[in-house]
Amino acid sequence: MLRRLHSEQPESFAFTPANQAWAEAQMTKYPEGRQASAVIPILWRAQEQEGWVTKPALEYVADMLGMAYIRVLEVASFYFMFQLQPTGSVAHVQICGTTSCMICGAEDLIAVCREKIAPKAHMLSADGKFSWEEVECLGSCTNAPMAQIGKDYFEDLTTESLAKLLDDLAAGKPVVPGPQNGRYAAEPKSGLTSLADYDAGKPQYNASVALATELGDSVKRIQGDEVPLLTPWIGKDGKVAGRDAAAPTPPAPERPMPAVKQAAAKKAPLKKSAAATPAQPEAAAAAVTEEEAPETLTAARGGQADNLKLLKGVGPKLEETLNELGFFHFDQIAKWTEAEVAWVDARLKFKGRIERDGWIAQAAQLAAGEETEFAKTAKKDGRYDDDK
Repeated sequence: MLRRLHSEQPESFAFTPANQAWAEAQMTKYPEGRQASAVIPILWRAQEQEGWVTKPALEYVADMLGMAYIRVLEVASFYFMFQLQPTGSVAHVQICGTTSCMICGAEDLIAVCREKIAPKAHMLSADGKFSWEEVECLGSCTNAPMAQIGKDYFEDLTTESLAKLLDDLAAGKPVVPGPQNGRYAAEPKSGLTSLADYDAGKPQYNASVALATELGDSVKRIQGDEVPLLTPWIGKDGKVAGRDAAAPTPPAPERPMPAVKQAAAKKAPLKKSAAATPAQPEAAAAAVTEEEAPETLTAARGGQADNLKLLKGVGPKLEETLNELGFFHFDQIAKWTEAEVAWVDARLKFKGRIERDGWIAQAAQLAAGEETEFAKTAKKDGRYDDDK
């Protein structure tokens, strides 16, 4: 199925302060240079805030993570959990239309959506409060037909119960998720055939429904400030567990060598190799921090800078950073030595991207008047045309 960005887009996007703090915290879960791994949760938080993934939100997330815009669009368009068009301000209704639900009346539920929300999927209702779509199996076949509304499942639906749910939501009334026919969970409709004693003493709702009802957030989207920001992977000293430890991890205890191998070892003395010798901590630290400032410019030659966005992994924000550091031309980047790369890397928001995306090799090709595969694609879609 072809999924495109909506034809009408807002002018800008910015996370709320609480969501910004949450998103930045997610990025710390991953090693330096691998913050792009946080793209799905951060995109999801953007959708929770806005109701759908807008083009400005997509670009905002891409800039945060140092990703090309097209890479984030690939993620958003691949996963159907991301809505690429506006959704209802109150709720987006997802009707399961796969076999079990279809047999049990999903088509009748879709008819209710057509009548009460909009004639076609992904269209907003007249008041902008609702939207709907048919989706593939949501895994609640025993309680068919069902729909996902917001974060919760509403199961054992009929046309009457779905219509009432929509009316209650439109009126701002609280709704109870889970089975809508009095069933506790997924037991037989005719009643329990075993564990009858448990049935008599069970609570009013199953655990999932009870929590959603207690919180009263069945269809509400996450605002970001519901609970304190939790980052259990960051210690009180500000270091990330398993990554920023001050001391090296102690070696695992040696296992006793089998007798056969012990005998072989006595006959053949071990040969020491320079590569196998553990490096001294001071030497290792010096190797990591060795930097040499590359040649920079105060302005582009002739007032015309190269379009650095034609380098894979460089977006508008990163191009601006490189210009601020004094890099305006491909030939500058193509000449970077290993020590100069370390200098530049230390001044970028996320380390490791220069080597990961192969900037130097790309820059050398572009400086020589050749085109890289990425540059061809970028020029073709017009996203990174030189607009200086």
